[in-house]
Amino acid sequence: MRRRHLLATALLASTGLAAPRAARAEEDAVDLQLVLAVDSSSSVSMDEYYLQLEGYARAFANPLLWEAIGALPLGRIAVALFEWSGPGQQVLNFEWRILDGAESTRRFAEELALAPRLVIGGETAIGDALAFAAALLEAAPGGPARMVVDVSGDGSSNRGLPVSVARAALLARGVVVNGLAVTNQEEGLESYYAREVIGGPGSFVLAAGDYDDFRDVILRKLLREIGPVAEAGPAARIR
Repeated sequence: MRRRHLLATALLASTGLAAPRAARAEEDAVDLQLVLAVDSSSSVSMDEYYLQLEGYARAFANPLLWEAIGALPLGRIAVALFEWSGPGQQVLNFEWRILDGAESTRRFAEELALAPRLVIGGETAIGDALAFAAALLEAAPGGPARMVVDVSGDGSSNRGLPVSVARAALLARGVVVNGLAVTNQEEGLESYYAREVIGGPGSFVLAAGDYDDFRDVILRKLLREIGPVAEAGPAARIR
């Protein structure tokens, strides 16, 4: 069976019938595959969780973000969003979708504004969240593209897979990990994210003083992630 399959593939290629498939793949290509990992652990109240989603909704509804996507060479990004807490507590809220203009991006913003919380509490397993993000990237649409994991949280990892192990696996695949540290509950969290969580060329961490600040900071973070690739160098810490 395998030999017949290979022969059929070769015949299609030789007759030019494989060309449409290649053309479709090129049409589906994206500039960026972006995974958004949202903290839903016990330290995040219901109000705080929805402030996070409100921040994402406002960001994707902002014309500045539409312009940033449109300014990319292909003008298309793929996005997926999940919430996470303890080991085994990661739930995919939004499967991969292509954002390629104002309409698709605004529609995503509207869905974000109405999305329910799917994980209610749990511990803080950042390593497991990174591993879940890695699995999502395995199934990302758009062919070879720049890959970024955007992880936000208000505490350091206290359970599950070591963050260093999960991060190393992502970095080995060329994935950039950025962070948004909400610093109102744990002193030194921004430094922890800079030291233990983020990695890859141009990686950075932003700090939000609380979840009200998150709504403004996440737009800056997404604009930087979608924009031109930063030069390789030490991880940046930006306020």
